[in-house]
Amino acid sequence: FPTDRTTEIGQLISSYLGREKNLEDHTIHLLFSANRWEHVPMMKEKLHQGITVVVDRYAFSGVAFTSAKGNFCLDWCKQPDVGLPKPDLILFLQLSPEEAAERGNFGHERYETSSFQEKVLQSFYCLMEDKTLNWKTVNASKSIEDLHREIKSIAEETMQEVQNKPLGELWK
Repeated sequence: FPTDRTTEIGQLISSYLGREKNLEDHTIHLLFSANRWEHVPMMKEKLHQGITVVVDRYAFSGVAFTSAKGNFCLDWCKQPDVGLPKPDLILFLQLSPEEAAERGNFGHERYETSSFQEKVLQSFYCLMEDKTLNWKTVNASKSIEDLHREIKSIAEETMQEVQNKPLGELWK
């Protein structure tokens, strides 16, 4: 589940990211969180059915991006997502800003500048200090095949470890 740009909230987010619409910083942060909450019933249903759910970015990205703007503290940014389903694993795909900029489509959306991405990275490092979450850093500069193999291995190992654990709540 990446950000769902098909809902009304998702369409607002999409027009903001594409620079078609300007929204106040608190507003866009809360809209991203609302977009995540829209998916909670479906996520819980899938999880209760024993289906593994993979989410692209999730709450941590929202917190990192908003807090990188400078006039927001991490705690304020985390609050709207308190209580979301807690992930069993958070994979951080690490890539230097220079390598990221060389990849396709970089710079097309708002926030895709190297200086801002560096601030986002610092926010992610702060989030990774939370030992109640299972963060794993993966070097994303390797080939797609090698990266796929590593992610698959980490995911399978985690699924074995947590298969009988109850669903937790994020930041509670």
